[in-house]
Amino acid sequence: MAFVTHEELAFVSGVIGNIIGFLLFLAPLPTFYTICKKKTSEGFQSIPYVVALTSAILILTYGLLKTNAILLVTINSVGSVIEITYLAIYLFYASKKQRILTLKLILINLGSYGLMMLITILLVKPSYRVSAVGWICAAFNLAVFAAPLSIMKRVITTKSVEYMPFSLSFFLTLSATTWFFYGFFTRDCFIAVPNVVGFLLGLAQIVLYLAYKNAKKDDEEKPPNGKGDTVEMIHTKANDNLHMEMNHYVCTCKHKKPNENNFE
Repeated sequence: MAFVTHEELAFVSGVIGNIIGFLLFLAPLPTFYTICKKKTSEGFQSIPYVVALTSAILILTYGLLKTNAILLVTINSVGSVIEITYLAIYLFYASKKQRILTLKLILINLGSYGLMMLITILLVKPSYRVSAVGWICAAFNLAVFAAPLSIMKRVITTKSVEYMPFSLSFFLTLSATTWFFYGFFTRDCFIAVPNVVGFLLGLAQIVLYLAYKNAKKDDEEKPPNGKGDTVEMIHTKANDNLHMEMNHYVCTCKHKKPNENNFE
């Protein structure tokens, strides 16, 4: 009787994570359809897309430094291209003030990334570079996963789930789950640990949605300009890479090395 190996389970988890991550990266399409239709970015924020791009580039770098991390490389390569496309559209239709702010954010994030790589190359020994970048990715992803806390507070305050779509929360939770197992089976704590936090926060969002989905909206407490920003604010990861359209969301690796922090 053949047994399923950890490598095979990691591959399956990574493939599922790629599929879900790709769908999460595409989640803002309705937003950009609206922007193109109205020919203006007014009312929408660029922050989620800048953060998602930074996250994708960081994880892509981590995946390239590791061995046998093709599933990390594929989804974050695609995600980087998608986020760059979103930002190009946003900048094209943005007002002068929005364009300047967005360009500043992009320069700050890319500048920080460049500085990180410079320090890593010049000051960190080659055998420790994967771990150094891994710690940075883990810290950044934890911050990204924590972003929806403000939306959760808004749901509790307004007693309305209008600003926290169930489908987005569900797929972000599912994405965090698949990438956790990928990190677990590859013994990669830099991928597994942040996604444990992502799973718990996603689960909390689902519980909040079920608790308030039938609650009456409080018009007096309802904040203005919510709709556009909410769907944007997770793209986070994507991932969840997100996505925040953070994308989030989105993460991973394989061979155990002495220079990497692994699960024992």
